[in-house]
Amino acid sequence: MKRLLTLALTAALAGSTVAQKQQSLHSGYPITPVPFTSVKVTDGFWGQRLRASREVTIPLAFSKCEETGRYENFVKAAHPSEEYKVEGFSFDDTDVYKTIEGASYSLQTYPDKKLERYIDSVLTIVAAAQEPDGYLYTARTMNPKHPHNWAGPERWVAVEHLSHEFYNLGHMVEGAVAHYQATGKRNFLDIAIRYADCVCKAIGDGPDQKRLVPGHQIAEMALAKLYLVTGDKKYLDQAKFFLDARGTTSRKDAYSQAHLPVVEQDEAVGHAVRATYMYSGMADVAAITGDSSYIKAIDRIWDNIVSKKIYITGGIGARHDGEAFGDNYELPNLSAYNETCAAIGNVYMNYRLFLLHGDAKYFDVLERTLYNGLISGVSLDGGSFFYPNPLASDGGYSRQPWFGCACCPSNISRFIPSLPGYAYAVKDEQVYVNLFLSNRAELNVNKKKVVLEQETSYPWNGDIRLTVAQGNQPFTMNIRIPGWVRGSVLPGDLYAYADNQKPTYRVLVNGQEVRGELTNGYLGIDRRWKKGDVVEIHFDMLPRVVKANPKVEADRGRVAIERGPLVYCAEWPDNDFNVHTVLLNRNPQFRVVEKPELLYGVSEITTDAQAISYDATGRLAVKDVTLTLIPYYAWAHRGEGNMDVWLPVDISAASALPQKGEKQADNGFFK
Repeated sequence: MKRLLTLALTAALAGSTVAQKQQSLHSGYPITPVPFTSVKVTDGFWGQRLRASREVTIPLAFSKCEETGRYENFVKAAHPSEEYKVEGFSFDDTDVYKTIEGASYSLQTYPDKKLERYIDSVLTIVAAAQEPDGYLYTARTMNPKHPHNWAGPERWVAVEHLSHEFYNLGHMVEGAVAHYQATGKRNFLDIAIRYADCVCKAIGDGPDQKRLVPGHQIAEMALAKLYLVTGDKKYLDQAKFFLDARGTTSRKDAYSQAHLPVVEQDEAVGHAVRATYMYSGMADVAAITGDSSYIKAIDRIWDNIVSKKIYITGGIGARHDGEAFGDNYELPNLSAYNETCAAIGNVYMNYRLFLLHGDAKYFDVLERTLYNGLISGVSLDGGSFFYPNPLASDGGYSRQPWFGCACCPSNISRFIPSLPGYAYAVKDEQVYVNLFLSNRAELNVNKKKVVLEQETSYPWNGDIRLTVAQGNQPFTMNIRIPGWVRGSVLPGDLYAYADNQKPTYRVLVNGQEVRGELTNGYLGIDRRWKKGDVVEIHFDMLPRVVKANPKVEADRGRVAIERGPLVYCAEWPDNDFNVHTVLLNRNPQFRVVEKPELLYGVSEITTDAQAISYDATGRLAVKDVTLTLIPYYAWAHRGEGNMDVWLPVDISAASALPQKGEKQADNGFFK
């Protein structure tokens, strides 16, 4: 990293772009996000994650881009040669783009001139690799006569399969827009615009164009975003073309969601990351164009996911084979795939559907994914990563500092720093409070500035304090009342609470309780707000027992334990017996134990249970034990071993021996 910084700083300083005034992007949706640039996080839980991202994850990702030749690919592409051997993956360029995206988010919150200069030095190398007409794909350009073996002999000929040329464009645009939004500089944005123009010229329904769609989706959502920042409609038209043409070109398989035209699809199928990126792009185009057929299709697909294909952790993609969704109710635990990238895609999809429909149910899914199946994908210190996120383990799982196919580490690099942008949203005189974390946020409500300060220890307790630090005007503050408070694990009947607990909530304004009916999962407080007004929110945060729909074969006779937004698991370091042999009481009583010294601070849950085994004579033996549970996101930080989320409560599901049967796939990943 130091070598590259020294190498390129002179060029970067000589060719630096004068920073322009920071631009705010309109989302194109009925509801407008409050951008990440306007929310300063002061939270203990998320502050630690953001600090780890800033101090460990992003520097690690940049250093890995250098160590593994990602930067060198751009240097070679600037000086092509038939002597170069093109190695790695055809989408390795995207790791550079994604890491710059995450670093850009981080820069806005934590200004760092050295990091900014480093990014500029990388962009100098990237720009030099771009061909005169804007094409930028190092896997071909560095050795045009002998390109990457996934690239095909000519541009675009393999783009529907393995070349990933459009996928590279998508991540380039996503990173460039974030960099522009955070710094006001156009150096990355102009690179992305030139490549987007190259694609728009070559691909389409025109007489001199090729009719092709992305093999791996993301260009759709990226081009919609590029339209919003530039105002050039050709990018929106290109995004819609990629979606409209899907299922009508030479590629027609379910793996890439090309088995039907997108407006005819009603089930989540195929590669889960490709799917969620495409569904997110559909939502973007639907919002901007008002195409009702897109909206109906994405609503049908979402309903299929939340009612039949999502794990209790918010993870999606049951199968290692194809990194894919399984059949309805196919949700195995030990062999669950649940790619970290798919969890990020699930957040993108649900966030867009909230902006489209204004219903808290989408944030219920988003929050569950965020606190469980997404952050489980990165270690607490920010330095190692999971590719899959299973719900049970016999050992053999540990987070790795990098992968040859590095999509998950670089995706984590870009996602975690963007978190502040998910906390609030605005529509006219409506303010939505969606996530609960300590922060100071500046909102634009009816063209007037409102500043909110939030204080909370969430997710460890359900007390939140919101103060109006600036503003004197009428608006409606919509407080999301999470589904877990309202008795709903997730929308639909895939999961249900199996205890008699009835948690309540309470909201006070300046000490006076506010009552009212919820609208789409929100409690709306309509008043003229003034500086110093205080909203106090309390959610009962109780350990809860969850059961799965009987159609989920893997979870029959088992239950899961959660508290607030967190799903819990039993792991080997906390229990002096094999956690796979535990049998929960039919009516378990739970104790919450704060452990500030454990795993960066957690609340454990303990309960009396039984462990079953065979004695020396082969008879079944039962031993009373205390079962200790930790948050699922924190597992696998103390070595490899047994772990379970779904615990037997019925003797038919219990085991006196370690689980066998399901073979865990190795970490030979592909895109």
